[in-house]
Amino acid sequence: MRVDERRLKVSALVLAAGSSARYGRDKLSETLYGRPVWQVATDAFLVHPLVDEVVVVGREGSSTERLKFTPGGSSREESAALGLAASSGDIVLVHDGARPFVTQELITRVVEATADHGAVFPGIPVVDTVREYREGVWVTLDRSRLTRVQTPQGFRRDWLQDAYAGNQLPVATDDAVMVANVGHTLHLVEGDARNVKITHWGDLQVPSETRTGLGYDIHSFSTDADRPMWLGGVEFPDDKPGLEGHSDADALIHAVVDALFGAANMGDIGVHFPPSDPTWKNCPSLRFLRHAALLLRRENWNIVNIDSSVIAERPRVMRRQDEIRAAMADAAGVSVGQVSVKATTNEKLGAIGRAEGIAAFAVATITRPLG
Repeated sequence: MRVDERRLKVSALVLAAGSSARYGRDKLSETLYGRPVWQVATDAFLVHPLVDEVVVVGREGSSTERLKFTPGGSSREESAALGLAASSGDIVLVHDGARPFVTQELITRVVEATADHGAVFPGIPVVDTVREYREGVWVTLDRSRLTRVQTPQGFRRDWLQDAYAGNQLPVATDDAVMVANVGHTLHLVEGDARNVKITHWGDLQVPSETRTGLGYDIHSFSTDADRPMWLGGVEFPDDKPGLEGHSDADALIHAVVDALFGAANMGDIGVHFPPSDPTWKNCPSLRFLRHAALLLRRENWNIVNIDSSVIAERPRVMRRQDEIRAAMADAAGVSVGQVSVKATTNEKLGAIGRAEGIAAFAVATITRPLG
């Protein structure tokens, strides 16, 4: 039976309080896809449909209904225990904030297996020959009996509480060993080679697939003198009438959404938000952009850059450039520095030059780890 059918609440703890001693500086604050490493790891759980809440341990931020922040402790075990206390899930996932490449498929495997088995860790086979130095002699280990352990690890809440309460181990490098130490059986699930842990600088340079998409949209001005004007998620109240369309007719965001869908080969805006559907009547186009970004992240895509241009005689778009960039960046889940907005007129040429409407172009670049 699937975990969502059992109505079990799932919490994910992202441990982000480490010292990064081997890296040489705070690796979790390094920039990846325009965001800190810990945030990339956190976002992977926030977009997953089976995860109900995410608790980030050791970082500060604005909490929401699904996202919480709590201080870390002096050790990994203490930080995990603090995260557990701040969470409420029946199933608890514990994940290293230094593993930003965790995939949606791996999260699903761990959640579903935890619902069945109670304590789960992902692992990948050891492919290299491994030797151990024993009393002056190198001994070759049987690699068929070895696995490289990853996170997220999944546990029944009460089992994880047992482990923290009864921990007698002087050093615990992961939570699974503590759960096993108090008598619970561990279950192995298939890990993911892409799910590397950032330990040294070179670990950020992973093989990846990068794509670029092009988007275009055009709308005529409405015949309704009171129709609001929206561009880039920002209203221009002094520039009525706005654009004619089924939604709010925000040509700029529509072009951006098409660029994102095109880069990911997911069709176009009409496929996901058909104008024949009354649900989208006068809908704010920022909702389209948020949903497009969500769908991309569920396919493990990260948005690298959005570059957009508006072609219009009015309104004076560049006067509101900063607001537009901020609105689109927030909806896309990226930093403002990853969003560019430009504007030009059509020099009085054609329908756009006669101020009959507005057109917009956008180019979006996305990437995901190969594997």
